[in-house]
Amino acid sequence: MGANSSSISELPENEYLQKLSGSEPISENDPFWNQLLSFSFTTPTNSADLKLLEEATISVCKSLVEKNPRTGNLGSLIKVFLSRTKELKISAECQNHLFIWQAHNALFIICCLLKVFISRMSEEELQLHFTYEEKAGPSSYGVECEDLVEELLCCLIQLIVEIPLLYPCQHTDSNWWKWLCSWYRGRYSGGVTSALGDITYSISLEAVTTLIVFLSCQLFHKEILRESIIHRYLMHGRCLPYTSRLVKTLLYNFIRQERSPPPGTHVFQQQTDGGGLLYGIASGVATGLWTVFTLGGVGSKASAQLEQCSPLASQSLLLLLVLANLTDAPDTPNPYRQAIMSFKNTQDNTAFSSSNPHAFQINFNSLYTALCEQQKSDQATLLLYMLLHQNSNVRTYVLARTDIENLVLPILEILYHVEERNSHHVYMALIILLILTEDDGFNRSIHEVILKNITWYAERVLTEISLGSLLILVVIRTIQYNMTRTRDKYLHTNCLAALANMSAQFRSLHQYAAQRIISLFSLLSKKHNKVLEQATQSLRGSLGSNDSPLPDYAQDLNVIEEVIRMMLEIINSCLTNSLHHNPNLVYALLYKRDLFEQFRTHPSFQDIMQNIDLVISFFSCRLEQAGAELSVERVLEIIKQGAVALPKDRLRKFPELKFKYVEEEQPEEFFIPYVWSLVYNSAVALYWNPRDIQLFTMDSG
Repeated sequence: MGANSSSISELPENEYLQKLSGSEPISENDPFWNQLLSFSFTTPTNSADLKLLEEATISVCKSLVEKNPRTGNLGSLIKVFLSRTKELKISAECQNHLFIWQAHNALFIICCLLKVFISRMSEEELQLHFTYEEKAGPSSYGVECEDLVEELLCCLIQLIVEIPLLYPCQHTDSNWWKWLCSWYRGRYSGGVTSALGDITYSISLEAVTTLIVFLSCQLFHKEILRESIIHRYLMHGRCLPYTSRLVKTLLYNFIRQERSPPPGTHVFQQQTDGGGLLYGIASGVATGLWTVFTLGGVGSKASAQLEQCSPLASQSLLLLLVLANLTDAPDTPNPYRQAIMSFKNTQDNTAFSSSNPHAFQINFNSLYTALCEQQKSDQATLLLYMLLHQNSNVRTYVLARTDIENLVLPILEILYHVEERNSHHVYMALIILLILTEDDGFNRSIHEVILKNITWYAERVLTEISLGSLLILVVIRTIQYNMTRTRDKYLHTNCLAALANMSAQFRSLHQYAAQRIISLFSLLSKKHNKVLEQATQSLRGSLGSNDSPLPDYAQDLNVIEEVIRMMLEIINSCLTNSLHHNPNLVYALLYKRDLFEQFRTHPSFQDIMQNIDLVISFFSCRLEQAGAELSVERVLEIIKQGAVALPKDRLRKFPELKFKYVEEEQPEEFFIPYVWSLVYNSAVALYWNPRDIQLFTMDSG
């Protein structure tokens, strides 16, 4: 950087960066800041570019960490940034047209520095670096500067909630924005969107990113942070009144999915009409200013992934998840989680509860559409889980939708491609299904939705199938995958709970879904017999030897028998409540009737086998009376007739199968590392050295 410097390798020798990190204090009123901040560059768009930038500037950052206690230059830079943002809001008479540009550049530098500082020191040490002023002693600091951290945090939140992205004159009554729009229209033929929208998008993204960096101290601790200086600032004082507006803005950023400006485009483009000092500075021709700085060259194209998504939407969602999962303060619950739990639909005219000052309204239809479209990412699935689990208004709205398949199909696709997804993403998708199946209306309606040609389901061509039958197929496939690969009891339990919740409302099951239910039972039966045989052989072999300990086959048998019991209860629930609606299940049951013989007299299954045995006997008798060599169509016809004739009082009543999802105690032990692993792996233009990460291991991220 500097007049002739655009190479990353030259950054450590850049005279302006050296002065910033040098031994001389720089007053916040020094002209140096105008020189430092008047650069134009393409903001790095991926972690690889950020890694190059961080490695090139690490010596600068280390020098600033060492010398800042004497110079207070970090504090001066922050004060300069704060003054630039205040200039954004003064009045329409403001004549300094560089303020938003320089504010963005100052924030980018602050974010880069903070990331290094936070990764190398405690929060207490970081706070001290904010307090150092232009004094000789390393321990000198001013009384007012204790609040500089809070002032910066509050300013970042204000930037996020108050700066509109596009066509700002249509979205605000602010005079200064109206004036700024008018000024840009006079300078740019591309209009406000192409000029002002680009830079406001960039500064909004930078503000969101800097807030994430501020909270990233959690990455460098193995234990969950329950008392944090930054958390305290965000949950109290000046930041607290912005809680609902911040959550609402982050949600709308996610909903809108605004595309980022093309790389290499800047608000202050070089002018050919001799536009005076402003345009000379902006185009990088003034002596002593940074030249155009790009990673990969001027005008380099963004990655295909970035072209298809919105960095601001992605980053906003990550910040929202981080804020929502902050631990409660000792004296107050997390206000961001409270806001997420209580917001309502814009069409809901009921009064807000006085017990929650952070409630707000948002367009549920737009939110639902965004959630349906974005489920390929862990972040969007986690957001959907949080909203369904914690916000009863959202849950009620989602369950009332008549196009529920738009939400359920992406979730099923996540489970179907279980081998390609990380375990946390699969868990969240499965728990979402479990929460949905707690509602009887959902369980009925999914069998009324008929789908055509499910192309991603490869095991069998499904030209027409109900959403309910497809859901059963995918959940059973997940169970079978888990049995042969991961053997995760938690996954088994939730899969079976979802099937159990639906079982009483099974309707018109597709023949393939009915077959897979019985096939799963067959697989479990074989597994049971295999473990039983191994236990018997092991016991016989141990009679002649007392040296080697016996494998714990009893535990394995107990787990398998629990799963078998649950499958029998699911089948029984369907037969008891909706026998006449499911001839294909009765057909599959009769076809594999021998499979159930061994469980008739088993003490763990005798009671639940009574109804299944009765159904098998009743329909077997009717088929024998009909004669031999019956066609499939004829068998189904006999089953349908028999279902009407079977006296319902002959079937024993069992308690209704109902399971409800409940978070485990201390859910933050799971969710906080998960959220930060998503930030580490998915955040736009953020890189942390993997060797520094303490919160999770790299294979869990």
